Amino acid sequence: MNADELAALRSEAGRAAFLARVNPAVAPEDYRVIAALVEAMARLEKAPAQLRKLQHLLFGPKTERTEQVCPPAEPPPVPPAGRQRRKRRKGHGRTRAEDFTGADWKHIGHQHLRSGQRCPACRQGTLRQQRAPARLLRIEGSPPVTAQGFTLERLRCDTCGMVFTAPAPREAGEEKYAPSVAVTVAVLRYGTGVPHHRLARLQRDLGVPLPESTQWELLEPLAAAARPVLAELILLAANAAVIHQDDTTMRILDLRRPGSPAAAEIEPGRKGTFTTNLLAESGGHSVALFFTGWRHAGENLADVLRHRAADLAPPIQMCDALAANRDHNHPTVLAGCLAHARREHVTAAPSFPEECRYVLDALGEVYRFDAEAKEQGLSPEQRLVHHQTHSQPVMARLEAWLREQIDQKQTEPNSSLGQAIGYMLKHWKPLTLFLRHPGAPLDNNRSEQCLKMAILHRKNSLSYKTLGGARTGDLFMSLIHTCRLNRINPFAYLLAIAARSDEVKLQPAAWLPWNYPPAPALAPPLARSA
Repeated sequence: MNADELAALRSEAGRAAFLARVNPAVAPEDYRVIAALVEAMARLEKAPAQLRKLQHLLFGPKTERTEQVCPPAEPPPVPPAGRQRRKRRKGHGRTRAEDFTGADWKHIGHQHLRSGQRCPACRQGTLRQQRAPARLLRIEGSPPVTAQGFTLERLRCDTCGMVFTAPAPREAGEEKYAPSVAVTVAVLRYGTGVPHHRLARLQRDLGVPLPESTQWELLEPLAAAARPVLAELILLAANAAVIHQDDTTMRILDLRRPGSPAAAEIEPGRKGTFTTNLLAESGGHSVALFFTGWRHAGENLADVLRHRAADLAPPIQMCDALAANRDHNHPTVLAGCLAHARREHVTAAPSFPEECRYVLDALGEVYRFDAEAKEQGLSPEQRLVHHQTHSQPVMARLEAWLREQIDQKQTEPNSSLGQAIGYMLKHWKPLTLFLRHPGAPLDNNRSEQCLKMAILHRKNSLSYKTLGGARTGDLFMSLIHTCRLNRINPFAYLLAIAARSDEVKLQPAAWLPWNYPPAPALAPPLARSA
């Protein structure tokens, strides 16, 4: 369809002519779908704000910065022509040498000089050892999973026929696949979104085949070993003071097949399947949990809060205003997401730039005060006083301005700006919980960032095959993202669990990502018997 044909569809006569041409050429059921799509396009043309929301939902926002959404009337000053950006020294990029925790670091002493000797240059001073050594990196590429083969010489007696095979070397191990193979597959599959078939194809191209069925067989025992740790993380999240939650759609093929055992468990009337993220802070550590199935975020939260101690006060529940996020079985202190309220005004900004600029600037001040509290390391109680002192006057002026727009009929309630204002006023109490409750966050951005892992999986793999596969994915995504939030190497952590699974089963609380025993240098595996 060219531009002229698309422009013709914007008029009622053009749409009628198009449908008249299509009707004889397609089946009746296909015609009904095409007619509904044409009608939906016509409605969106009349509602530009709804069209922008749809574009935001499908493609994501290009930017939500205030300067880009509501550009100032005057352009920013141009820097002097003579001033140029300093050129960075080579080797001083974003990634520090200290961040290469998975590298095999070796300390190299000086071949000819020692601390305490005379300086060979001036012959007067004394050499002193520096606290920070020089660092040098050598990075090499290799397949994600490598293999080492051994050919064992065989000797056969020409008289009795006895065959003598050379003993296997110690590094050959007792099993074909080392524990690190399953850990590599888990991190690639659930940490970076590489599907099993894509990894299998890569390994085949690199000369070390690793079929999809083999990958799954290796993951099962690792998942069984890590499951007790997940139960401990759920217990920690249940007793946390603040719990963020959000969800996204996810496909499970087995639940779509009529007559399957998993599909029979779904309550009648339920159509969707979701992945929920719960993000909690416990003892200064972040816990990320993922749950995939037909339950909504509020129901998954209720399952977690069943483990909460009875003597604890209700937790702060940070979420958006969706009704499915509420847990009606356990008391919580509801906190609204300011980022969602702000996003409503970002959508309306092209039509109402001045009004939206006022709201965005006011919320920007609140976020600056919150950043100050973080920079100063204030406690939750001190942060509350800081916001009450600085942010409360800003929010009071904003509330008065919002009510004035509606009460004095300065804004049409059904317009995009009126709907954005109505959203904020309707949820004003949870949106301003940070002004009344210590530790209440401003928004739910952290949980939305966690859900990017599930969205990446959905983008690359399209779906889970079974409910059991979805739960295995939840397990590994929970452990891997919890490690990332606490700046812990997920590969080293899962490898320690795989190597000492018996100890993990006995004391899972001692194997949380931030306090698990440092893995000793693994002894070389025992050689196979000849």
